[in-house]
Amino acid sequence: MTTPLNVAILAAGQGKRMHSALPKVLHPLAGRPLAAYVIDTVRTLAPRAIVIVVGAGGDSVTAALSTSDLIFVRQDPPVGTGDAARIALAAMPGDGVTLVGLADVPLAPAAALAAIVDHARRGDVGLLTARVPDPNGLGRIVRDAAGGVKAIVEHRDASSAESAINEINTGFIAAPTALLARWVAQLVPHNAQREYYLTDIVAMAVAEGVPVAAQVADDEREVRGVNDRAQLVFAERIIQDRRAKALLEAGTWIADPARIDIRGALSCGRDVRIDVGCVFEGAVTLGDDVDIGPYCVLRDVTIAAGSAILPFSHLHDATVGARCRIGPYARLRPGAALDDEVHVGNFVEIKASTLGRGAKANHLAYIGDATVGRNVNYGAGSITANYDGANKHRTIIGDDVHIGSNCLLVAPLEIGRGATIGGGSTIVEGAPADELTLARARQVSIAGWQRPAKKPKSTK
Repeated sequence: MTTPLNVAILAAGQGKRMHSALPKVLHPLAGRPLAAYVIDTVRTLAPRAIVIVVGAGGDSVTAALSTSDLIFVRQDPPVGTGDAARIALAAMPGDGVTLVGLADVPLAPAAALAAIVDHARRGDVGLLTARVPDPNGLGRIVRDAAGGVKAIVEHRDASSAESAINEINTGFIAAPTALLARWVAQLVPHNAQREYYLTDIVAMAVAEGVPVAAQVADDEREVRGVNDRAQLVFAERIIQDRRAKALLEAGTWIADPARIDIRGALSCGRDVRIDVGCVFEGAVTLGDDVDIGPYCVLRDVTIAAGSAILPFSHLHDATVGARCRIGPYARLRPGAALDDEVHVGNFVEIKASTLGRGAKANHLAYIGDATVGRNVNYGAGSITANYDGANKHRTIIGDDVHIGSNCLLVAPLEIGRGATIGGGSTIVEGAPADELTLARARQVSIAGWQRPAKKPKSTK
């Protein structure tokens, strides 16, 4: 039977170098909170308990991350990782093994964490370390003459010789829970920070003859912590590069893998084409032969096969049928649902509306809270006036209707099948099927009328 695993994730840091009111562990990374990545990774290890230690902004961290399998505890005041581990241990079972890690190391690989947990299950202490080109500011792994780990020394407490070491502590450590709890209880703040360092347990283990095994990360970039915005951007580009490569390998055409941002889940059919500067948020599904033009933003969108989204279009919580043409500069807002072969052109906005097969709104128009039938031609400059200042009202437009340019459709309103609305009309009552409806003042020309002239400006 496998020794049970407990996990403690330390998320109490204030993140001062972020210069932000938002707690560091909630800063978005590829569309998700920073800490969510570590939580998801440790879940793959099948722990029986996951304890999150929060501090500054703890209520907002708990609210953002809370799920049924997480236990949240508070560290107040923040006096070091050792104290945080002590608080976490008090909230979890006292047997098995415990993995302690940092919430701000989002790319830590599951295989490496599993390796140090295996060391703990053998009764040892497992450390995840890395060799880095610049160890400045990081805890150093001090080894003996035989190459065994004997201590971790924090940067501020390191001697000149220790500062030259390029193997660093990543913040992940695993040990038998009983041993870890005993060592944590013995910690004292004898360092420059006057904090309780969890890393001091390494020297305690060595003193007791407990083996300390270091698992050196294959790629040091994956175990870098995020302490400032530059480091957050560094992690972002790693994730985006991975996602772009995965799409390329699956057959998606991406104009430039360095200029795509996937901040959620993007699913692509065959022969999908994505041009530069596009952003995908939430859950986006692109069918076969979909073409996404430059600088489009899609959030929670489904697009069926053969449709094209032209440059600079924004789609949010919308559904697009097959062989549609959207944009450029189109905006589909929540609740927009387009059937097959619909055309939505430049500077057209659609919200909470359905458009039937073959409908067209090609220029400078607004359709809100409307049901638009098949083969409707919706003219340039026309809008549905759906809001009376307190309530939304619906417009129903039947199949084969022609709405002329610059029309105002005042909801609630129903326009019958095959009707034609003359350009420039303000429609406030239902329009009958198969008839021309006009609602505009008669044109009048006034003979002899003179345009008022401006007084000449003084030259003084």
